[in-house]
Amino acid sequence: MNENQNSHRPVFVIGHKNPDTDSICAAITYANLKNKVFGGNYIACRAGHLNEETQFVLSHFGVEVPAYIKDVRTQVRDMEIRRLDGVSGKLSLKNAWTKMRDADVVTLCATEGDLLTGIVTTNDIVETYMDVIDPSILSMARTSYRNIVETLDGELIEGNIDEELTSGKVVIAAASPEMMENVIEKGDVVILGNRYETQLCAIELDAACIIVCEGAEVARTIKAQAVDHGTKIITTPHDTFVVARLINQSMPIDHIMKKKNLITFHMDDFIEDIQEVMASKRHRYFPVLDKNDNYIGMISRRNFLGAHKKELILVDHNEKNQAVNGADAADILEIIDHHRLRTIETAGPVFFRNQPLGSTCTIIYLMYREYGVELDRTTAGLLLAAILSDTLMFRSPTCTNVDRNAGEELAKIAQVDYEEFAKEMFHAGSNLGGKSATEILHQDFKKFTVDDLTIGIGQINSMSAEELVEIREKIMPELGEVAADDGLDMMFFMLTNIIEESSEVVFAGNKALHTLNHAFGLNAEGDNVILPGVVSRKKQLLPAIVEAIQQ
Repeated sequence: MNENQNSHRPVFVIGHKNPDTDSICAAITYANLKNKVFGGNYIACRAGHLNEETQFVLSHFGVEVPAYIKDVRTQVRDMEIRRLDGVSGKLSLKNAWTKMRDADVVTLCATEGDLLTGIVTTNDIVETYMDVIDPSILSMARTSYRNIVETLDGELIEGNIDEELTSGKVVIAAASPEMMENVIEKGDVVILGNRYETQLCAIELDAACIIVCEGAEVARTIKAQAVDHGTKIITTPHDTFVVARLINQSMPIDHIMKKKNLITFHMDDFIEDIQEVMASKRHRYFPVLDKNDNYIGMISRRNFLGAHKKELILVDHNEKNQAVNGADAADILEIIDHHRLRTIETAGPVFFRNQPLGSTCTIIYLMYREYGVELDRTTAGLLLAAILSDTLMFRSPTCTNVDRNAGEELAKIAQVDYEEFAKEMFHAGSNLGGKSATEILHQDFKKFTVDDLTIGIGQINSMSAEELVEIREKIMPELGEVAADDGLDMMFFMLTNIIEESSEVVFAGNKALHTLNHAFGLNAEGDNVILPGVVSRKKQLLPAIVEAIQQ
């Protein structure tokens, strides 16, 4: 038996589409066994909707319905996602560049709360630094004084650091005070040195801020004038040249980042669907969102190389057309089944257990015993229900002494009168008043491939002849249409009377009646065939049909 090597990764234990009670109970009980024996992360799942019988069983034993998985192809969630935190749109270009360098990425995602607001790349920053020469760019970007102070490694000695620059331009006070009167306007940011006259001139001209370079001391009178005029004062250890070179890097990234038509992927996206999109764009990183559009992290093209296929254990089937969608793109680790061998292909060797017993859950019961794992009442009840369902309360020709002995032992552990329980269970399964004909036909339904033909066989079991008549009248008008919609060459539906141990078979498809007559040596006419003693799809109806088709 394969032990899950990566115990943190989930292994999905799953039955066939249109699951029956054996399929669902096998997934639940086998996942439980694997977790107890190996302590991994085995999760029971289902590949379709529950029928009434199975709903009754789970409700009776107080067991949650397994999670529904529609497709097991590899998804974004199976890739290695770069969990880099989102940043504020107010982050300066300088700090953004530093974060990208430290994290060895070329993209940052801006978020507000958990919601993605934009994307900025190193190219965006470089293009801004190289191309933008507008001296008003900082006010246009509503740059905060906090960003300016941090970018210049400076200190704000007058004013409110949380305010933003909303007007004006950046000016270097290189000329005499007399000349500066023609250059400085109200609201400007003025870069200057330690000359008292220049500082005073800039303040009197209502500059929004003066930046004093080279760590020069600022006179108390200058500070007082700055307060009176509402001018902020920043001191920095850098010289004028360095300050002029750095100051545009204080701009917030939200001024240059891409905000509209962002290419994002969701955790549940299938990677085969996103590969073409990624290949067509020059971006190296793409944001990943959860189902509520909250930012999770980023992926790049190289993450495809490390994507982990989903890991599966299949129970109660081994045919490709019965398996969950995408099973051929997953890693199948194990198969536990009691049906004929068919078309599932695996990438490597698997643990495969197939025994000619009446129920997959009988096999799982034996495995509990082999591993010495104690059965609690709930697990015993689920295993019992599956065995009773698949063997028609030990009446089916598929039932063996092993099944009967297992069922009787499980009934004792579960403290259940299995005959009374079976009656309730079968009644729940045949009580289909609120269901459409299509829903009834697909309730316990399997597709099979025989040579080049696709056939479908459904079955309803009941202990009431009257119920079976009602079901027959409901499904007959739509039988042909459902078969055509499903792309079937032939469709057979068994109305099985558990008490009389017989089935009425209704059908659709040009050769369906001929096939049934040939399979069972009959000369029936009309739209139905009565088959006394035939109650098993797996052991009686299907083998006879396969042989008739192949002959």
